[in-house]
Amino acid sequence: MTNSDFTLPDVGEGLTEAEIVSWKVKAGDTVVVNQVLVEIETAKSLVELPSPFAGTVSALLVAEGQTVEVGTPIISVSAEGAEIELTAPAGADESIVADTAATVAPQEETSGAVLVGYGVSGHGGSRRRATAPAAPSAPRATAAATAPRVASAPPPRASITMTKPPIRKLAKDLGVDLSLVVATGPIGDITRDDVIRQASQVSVFRNIQTPEWGDEREEIIPVKGVRKAIAKAMVGSAFSAPHVSVFVDLDATRTMEFVKRLKNSPDFAGIRVSPLLIAAKAVIWAVRRNPTVNSTWTDKEISVHHYVNLGIAAATPRGLVVPNIKDAHTLSLRDLATALEQLTITARDGRTQPAEMAGGTFTITNLGSFGMDTGTPILNPGEAGILALGTIKQKPWVVDGEVRPRFVTTLGGSFDHRVVDGDVVSRFVADVASVLEEPALLLD
Repeated sequence: MTNSDFTLPDVGEGLTEAEIVSWKVKAGDTVVVNQVLVEIETAKSLVELPSPFAGTVSALLVAEGQTVEVGTPIISVSAEGAEIELTAPAGADESIVADTAATVAPQEETSGAVLVGYGVSGHGGSRRRATAPAAPSAPRATAAATAPRVASAPPPRASITMTKPPIRKLAKDLGVDLSLVVATGPIGDITRDDVIRQASQVSVFRNIQTPEWGDEREEIIPVKGVRKAIAKAMVGSAFSAPHVSVFVDLDATRTMEFVKRLKNSPDFAGIRVSPLLIAAKAVIWAVRRNPTVNSTWTDKEISVHHYVNLGIAAATPRGLVVPNIKDAHTLSLRDLATALEQLTITARDGRTQPAEMAGGTFTITNLGSFGMDTGTPILNPGEAGILALGTIKQKPWVVDGEVRPRFVTTLGGSFDHRVVDGDVVSRFVADVASVLEEPALLLD
């Protein structure tokens, strides 16, 4: 019998430790190469670790909830079909120990951890990854979704069969039961907005419930993982880069009209379209006109990037993360919309990987999704600028000497004053505002 220990690997970015969040196997289980063994939380995200071995799990060496250093053995796998002693990690529930051991065909001894998709040299290259059926997920709402309107007599619910594949996928990603969705499509079909409205409604009803306090007068939350990384990054940014902030109100009525036209366009069918998309495109356009806002400061030099890795600040159940869209400046409006949607879904599910958060050059934070007018955001470390997009709502606005109801929003930006001066900051924010006021400038 050959026992192989799988040690906690460095999954990237110089990881030094990680918390064992949940085991996907137990002692006695038979595993194959690249089968997910465990979910860990690093300082940046949740990561699934696949098995580099095929065999039988002989022991889980670390309990859920424990934080261990890179290189620590976390699971032992027996590569031959002999009887094994099943043990549980210290502090773990005894239920993780199986009553009997499974056996597998002998395999050569292997060593070293192998990450997702790599397999083991000479073995398992064509093995199919074994996965358990996904459990139904709780309904979730997108950050950009709006609260539903109450109708006195809602239309009848549509047959699920009358739903396009992209809408089905969106419903699955948001955890929405299509049988509960009220259809408003022209032929009685379920539209994208119907799904988002249902997700928002479920979220609203859940959020209005006020939980009871427990018997304990204090709740202690350990500072670790993503929260620890956020605190370190924000303190480092706030006290190392001198922030300067500017704000501007603008009439976004034409942006709202443009978004509506895009939603009705066949080219954008099944793709989430929101004002954030136009803001993202506006930022990319304005960066080209004011390149120093897209820079990185070091003690010896300023590196001005001739590309845009556009970060989108995302609030997740595990804390704030800022994944970025690589080379966003090369994407068409449609491709940018697709990238934004995928980024949002991945972040909300806590599946953003460290590489997806590395290398950002400029960030947008969408405070409007929380109903806020604007704010003074803190720079993402290593970047010279961040733009806050406020909520877009109807307000009285003077147009040609007359007060009219218009869709108005506020932009707020923070910048590294070591890199950019006030005139550059002002021109950049004014350029973004001009696009939101007149999206036709994107055709320039």
